Amino acid sequence: KNKREVWRVNYALAKIRTAARTLLTLDEKSEQRMFQGDALLRRMIRLGLLLESEKKLDYVLGLTTAKIMERRLQTKVFKLGLAKSIHHARTLIRQRHIRVGKQICDIPSFLVRLDSEKHIDFALTSPFGGGRPGRVRRKKAASGGGKGDGGAAADDED
Repeated sequence: KNKREVWRVNYALAKIRTAARTLLTLDEKSEQRMFQGDALLRRMIRLGLLLESEKKLDYVLGLTTAKIMERRLQTKVFKLGLAKSIHHARTLIRQRHIRVGKQICDIPSFLVRLDSEKHIDFALTSPFGGGRPGRVRRKKAASGGGKGDGGAAADDED
């Protein structure tokens, strides 16, 4: 949406890479490098930024802004086909139509974890997810007894 989100991702990436760089300067068998390095790698793999096969600190230095931006909820909703465009995805998320697991998430910049990725869907309360119909559809159904929906129902009966 705006550059502030890119700057925030760049800042987070800079901190991650700095941590990896300082750990790489330590001795291979150093206790600090082993524990903190494993923790950093585990976090990156859980977020889906690194593959299981890339369990080395060198790969952390190779992370890019684009790779982190790909893990955002906004991008995932668009890629899964729940939205027609990136902008539509952002609107759906802000209007609370999207859930991750059982939790409704209305933050487009939410970083989706690897295990949560398959649980992205429309919210149960959303008209898209089988909830109560929206304002316009309710109004059409109430007035006239079926100008909008009646035509579709008549086609189904034939």
